[in-house]
Amino acid sequence: MQQRQESSSRAPSSFVKAHPALKAFMCGSLSGTCSTLLFQPLDLVKTRLQTLQNNAKPGSPKVGMFAVFINVIKTENFFSLWKGVTPSFVRCIPGVGIYFSTFYSLKQHFFLDRAPNAGEAVLLGAGARAVAGVCMLPFTVIKTRFESGCYNYSSVAGALSSVYKTEGVRALFSGLTATLLRDAPFSGIYVMFYSQAKRALPQEVTSTVYVPLVNFSCGVVAGVLASLATQPADVLKTHIQVRPSHCSTADAFRYIYREHGLKGFFRGAVPRSLRRTLMAAMAWTVYEQLMARMGLKS
Repeated sequence: MQQRQESSSRAPSSFVKAHPALKAFMCGSLSGTCSTLLFQPLDLVKTRLQTLQNNAKPGSPKVGMFAVFINVIKTENFFSLWKGVTPSFVRCIPGVGIYFSTFYSLKQHFFLDRAPNAGEAVLLGAGARAVAGVCMLPFTVIKTRFESGCYNYSSVAGALSSVYKTEGVRALFSGLTATLLRDAPFSGIYVMFYSQAKRALPQEVTSTVYVPLVNFSCGVVAGVLASLATQPADVLKTHIQVRPSHCSTADAFRYIYREHGLKGFFRGAVPRSLRRTLMAAMAWTVYEQLMARMGLKS
């Protein structure tokens, strides 16, 4: 009886050791599902604000986050706040899984015996996000167009087919430079502040039942700093991906600066910061809890 228990306890352990990247992918995908569903309305409002900015005439009155919320509910309906959630799922569920599995694999390969320092944490997070960003960019383009309200796509597959037929494969990878300029630094800065904040805490705090709350709090601080630092790149990405003219990153930068000045690069910063901060904090908290339950060190 004891021998059977020992063998059964070894089986899960051997499975975990045999498939660590797959386990990280599964944990990341689940955490991405939860955070995407909860915070999709903030992403939609952010995209609408940035789209309004691109179409607004100089000197026109400002439109705030809450005005966009109310306008969407009045002119469409409450559930329209989740418009684009399907492409968000298609993008985020595998995308977050790819990010965390890449992050885990890189960390295990380069930092098996020690924790990365601040600079290494930046490179680690940026490298993992760059891989996920490139893999999922076509779905990012479709998600942005769904949220903008400027296109009447009926499905993700239909949108992909329409963009490919009318604009070519290049359109599905529009905004690649701006996306990498946004996502890689965001993840790098986030991982750096997140890991350094956790390391600075006393051992008695990080080993209590309040670990999820501690992780979430560290994630919020890291998310705010990373969101503000990468906001201009997010505005550029939205501008490029919503417009079918395929302007370059430099063209988009010049246009936004000429029409709206420096403040134009921070339109939608509040809803984006809220969403990215809460989404990243939740994703990392859920990921680390699931990894701990599976016996893996995140």
